[in-house]
Amino acid sequence: MAIRVRLFHTGDAPRIAEIVQRCLREVNSRDHPQHVIDTMCAHFTAERVIELSASRLIYVAEGDRVVGTVSREGNKVYTMFVDPDFAGRGIGRQLMQQVQDSAVCDGYDHMETGASITAHGFYLRLGYTDVRTSETEFGLNYILCKTLPLAKAARPL
Repeated sequence: MAIRVRLFHTGDAPRIAEIVQRCLREVNSRDHPQHVIDTMCAHFTAERVIELSASRLIYVAEGDRVVGTVSREGNKVYTMFVDPDFAGRGIGRQLMQQVQDSAVCDGYDHMETGASITAHGFYLRLGYTDVRTSETEFGLNYILCKTLPLAKAARPL
């Protein structure tokens, strides 16, 4: 199945909420206690996704249906999730490349993200480096950073 990345439409919100909640319950639950998973699931509703779209660029990965999502606000990455049925197929990488490319086009020279225990290794494999850790209402959070290449238009000839 060919996957394309596109900008979010309001109608995508229920599917995004479903993907996020499935990931939290089926994948992140290996690394977090049940009460943390329940708190995170309650936070990521379709209504919340729509609310976040007012301040963030949200992208979706789509084949026959939406199978993943990521969002960006400035040079910060948020809410990167791939449907567990489609994990390991490069969809997360494709989504991250999109947010990084769009950040470069907007003039950013680096990206930052917070990652759960579950996602930490994924970001390290993409070239992000640890800056620090912090405790959040959702548990341990790794803060990571990645330097981005200069935008082609900004490079000297």
